[in-house]
Amino acid sequence: MRAITQNTVGGPEVLEIAERPSPQIKAGDVLIRVKAAGVNPVDAAVRGGFYPLLGEPPFVLGWDLSGTVEAVGAGANGFAPGDEVFGMPNFPAQAATYAELAAAPASELAHKPQALDHAAAAALPLAGLTAWQGLVTVGKLKAGDRVLIHGAAGGVGHLAVQIAKALGAYVIATASPSKVDFVRALGADEVIDYTRDDFIAKTGQVDMVFEPLGGDHAEKSLKVLRTGGVLIALLETSEKAKSDAKANGIRLERISVVPDRKGLEELAKLVAAGKLKVHVARSFPLAEAGAAHAFLATKPKGKVVLTV
Repeated sequence: MRAITQNTVGGPEVLEIAERPSPQIKAGDVLIRVKAAGVNPVDAAVRGGFYPLLGEPPFVLGWDLSGTVEAVGAGANGFAPGDEVFGMPNFPAQAATYAELAAAPASELAHKPQALDHAAAAALPLAGLTAWQGLVTVGKLKAGDRVLIHGAAGGVGHLAVQIAKALGAYVIATASPSKVDFVRALGADEVIDYTRDDFIAKTGQVDMVFEPLGGDHAEKSLKVLRTGGVLIALLETSEKAKSDAKANGIRLERISVVPDRKGLEELAKLVAAGKLKVHVARSFPLAEAGAAHAFLATKPKGKVVLTV
């Protein structure tokens, strides 16, 4: 099979297409003919050596996938050859979805939503599960809550806005000037241009903050949270943020996404109900993975995808 490999860490140029042995499935696994693979910031961080999840190269990047089941291992219940599936298997261990074939635990996959093509389905799992697990599983978001979502035009953010709205929350979102209209169209109740306005002054008190950006955003965001509120951070927060949260009766949760069939099924339900749409900014052929990573670095709206 063809796959994208790298022999050293570095910029997008280290990604190369090569012939590799097809993966072997074990009990509980399915073999998937990959139709598309999502490209995520974590992929770029691993590629560059900033987040060494996979150890030293060579390795094959990728966790998001959508494709067709080719073969089913013993005990891999729920799927048959020909089924269309999507998921984010094995994270944070290697899933190697930047390839024509991938092996994955059946328990970490779900049936692809019929309303999505393979590119959109491949763009959904990692970002969608991050938003779902942050807002719902950990954050316990409920109807009527006021939630502030930073980075609302990004891969995770644009899905978080829609999930929060689908659950009945009042959504306040931050975005750059060129992305304000995009975020407003997602359904956000208020959109703050962070280059022009101070979100602390504009937001008022909220029940939850969803914070994917890092830096000092967590410390600042604590100022708009009510006592008993929760801050969901995707990146490590400062000790000051932790101590300030504790002093003010705020729950600060640093989360990392995990494979989650139930979560995938919940996302699929929202898609089927017309409440969740995946914005694919651009798709690239598998062989152009380096170009896809370079484009991702420009911080486009929504997601970037490789098609196989």
